[in-house]
Amino acid sequence: MLHEVRFDSFNGRDKVLGWIYVPACEHRGIVQLVHGFGEHSRRYFHMIVALMDAGFVVAADDHVGHGATAVANDTWGDWGDAGPHTMMEDEKLLHDLVVEKYPDLPYFMFGHSMGSMIARDFSTKYGGLLTGAVYCGTTGKFAGAAARDIVDAAVRAGKAHEADPSYTTALFGGMFGRIDEGVTRGNEWICHDPYVQKDHAEDPFDAFTHPTHNVSMRDFIDMMLCIEGTEWAEQVPSELPILLIAGDQDPVGNYGEGVYQCANWLVDTGHAKVTTHLWSGYRHEIHNYDDIKFEVEKYLVDWLVAQL
Repeated sequence: MLHEVRFDSFNGRDKVLGWIYVPACEHRGIVQLVHGFGEHSRRYFHMIVALMDAGFVVAADDHVGHGATAVANDTWGDWGDAGPHTMMEDEKLLHDLVVEKYPDLPYFMFGHSMGSMIARDFSTKYGGLLTGAVYCGTTGKFAGAAARDIVDAAVRAGKAHEADPSYTTALFGGMFGRIDEGVTRGNEWICHDPYVQKDHAEDPFDAFTHPTHNVSMRDFIDMMLCIEGTEWAEQVPSELPILLIAGDQDPVGNYGEGVYQCANWLVDTGHAKVTTHLWSGYRHEIHNYDDIKFEVEKYLVDWLVAQL
């Protein structure tokens, strides 16, 4: 069974589109799946099916400025003017809709890339609602955040809802340091597989083809800054089980170092239920590699079940 839901965004302007995928079996729990920058939630359909096969209800939406939500509101690359917690608060609104339909079930959040940042932000304010959290393809201190001053200057100059592709380059330019095969599509850092690259590049719901507004880029950077360090980690409930997974050739996580940095922030602030697992030789989208996606999904499901 599939529910399509629409709800008012925290930004006070958009209607967010979301979906609740319900397996035809006894429900073991709920997984709220939070997608990354410039993509949409249906890129996780293989994982959604695996989670459903394991008995989990799966909820997902397309963020403001992204995917079907951007199409419905005609707001590609524009996240609104409500600040860096907009998407996190939208995930809380989706959480509430799901719990209303399926109460009293263990509730997990899985976030990938920017989705992991949203999940980390969610964990500080609403972590008590979660049975466990999964941060996939996450960051430590992200070097690209140094571009904030440039973007902020453009916003203050009255260019909040203009877009300058050079700012995207300043933010993501470091992603290509280990791309030995050369850069042609500009998305090689997500995955070695040329078929995944092609699918990503040609996806009509992929906002990488639409420039991100300057104010939204600033919000993205601020989103990263608010989840850094032990200052962030000490706000996350210490009893919350947390799984960090990534590829060790993922530039978002500084080739594994950033993932362990995040894990160490948590451990250093008294979090005893932190698990970290890296897949050697793989880049950002470990869940989209044809040769390991079943293994990644099994590892995820096994961890979720262990928390029940």
